[in-house]
Amino acid sequence: MAVVSTGLQRLIEEKSLQDKFKGKIGYLCHSASVTKELEHGLHALQRVFGSRLTKIFGPQHGFVTDVQDNMVETTHYIHPYFKLPVYSLYSETRTPTDEMLEGLDHVFVDLQDVGTRIYTYIYTMTLLLEACQKKGIEVVILDRPNPIDAQTLEGNILDPHYASFVGRHPIPVRHGLTMGEVAKMHQKYWAQGSCPLTVIEMKGYQRHMSYEDTKLPWVLPSPNLATIEAAYTFVGTVLYEGTNISEGRGTTRSLEILGHPKLEAFGFFQKLQPVLAAANLRGFVLRPLVFLPTFQKHMGKPCGGYQIHVTDRRAFEPWRLCQYLLRELYHELGSDFAWKQPPYEYEYHKMPVDLINGTDELRHWVERRGSEEEYQGIMRKGQNQYSEERASILLY
Repeated sequence: MAVVSTGLQRLIEEKSLQDKFKGKIGYLCHSASVTKELEHGLHALQRVFGSRLTKIFGPQHGFVTDVQDNMVETTHYIHPYFKLPVYSLYSETRTPTDEMLEGLDHVFVDLQDVGTRIYTYIYTMTLLLEACQKKGIEVVILDRPNPIDAQTLEGNILDPHYASFVGRHPIPVRHGLTMGEVAKMHQKYWAQGSCPLTVIEMKGYQRHMSYEDTKLPWVLPSPNLATIEAAYTFVGTVLYEGTNISEGRGTTRSLEILGHPKLEAFGFFQKLQPVLAAANLRGFVLRPLVFLPTFQKHMGKPCGGYQIHVTDRRAFEPWRLCQYLLRELYHELGSDFAWKQPPYEYEYHKMPVDLINGTDELRHWVERRGSEEEYQGIMRKGQNQYSEERASILLY
């Protein structure tokens, strides 16, 4: 199977595409914005466009993808090697200002998303679309694969009452879109007005592909997503950011493992097995373990917990699995369990877990040990509308 050609790869190889862009260019990128040879896209685009590439923009975690945690902002600066201004879109502003956009004719967006609603890069992009729409600047999406495939959907639709920077739009948790398709959804259904938009589509990409199928090199898109496996488990384990249960940050397998200092993993495992079997949750193995976070939650304290080993990606339901695990952990840990309190992603009033869930219904479901029927009732809301809207914009 040939290597999938990303939007970036096509732009640097196809003269007919290059000729479409005549003016000054900004580039929204990060460490995973690389060619198939692992050259950073900034180098490649400077060769193509020279001095017309005048500004760099970075998302959450920074242009160089070094910032670990939420609500840790990055600053603007002049890059010491490229000698270009680097504007942070995770700073005092999430939206590019008029000053940042001044003089630009095109902004290229080249971010590796991970296919989960809670991941913020799609919102950096839609905020950019809104800012550029006001100034008539063209946004060009250099499309990249959805690493957990672009056909599987899972999870509830976001209730707009719980909109935040970890969920701006009414989409499910596992949304089944590429960055270019999210941009098209935004233009057609969510935006107030239309921005000049071009999507440079991938060649050779098929919706069923996992990242390995593309034959492209994996570069971690944020500091705690080091593996493709973690992109799959992240769909569910991100939920634990709203609790005092560790999602494995401070370990070498972050977002693949979870645990708590008061949990005896092997004994609890015996209680879990019939619950997970009754829910017909498949496609994974939970391996009991003890881990020692070196930073963040429970730093320096041994935590009992589990590594989620994915054995069948098609059958695996990470969101449902982690909701069920959370329900059981909540009742097992009792007073040792805690919901994270605000603020979270600069929302100072709503519960962080409700922002992650995109609803308060799932928190209540956990607390009252709700049923599968109740869970599915929460999941069904708005799905038909989303599926119809999604089908109208698909590129692949």
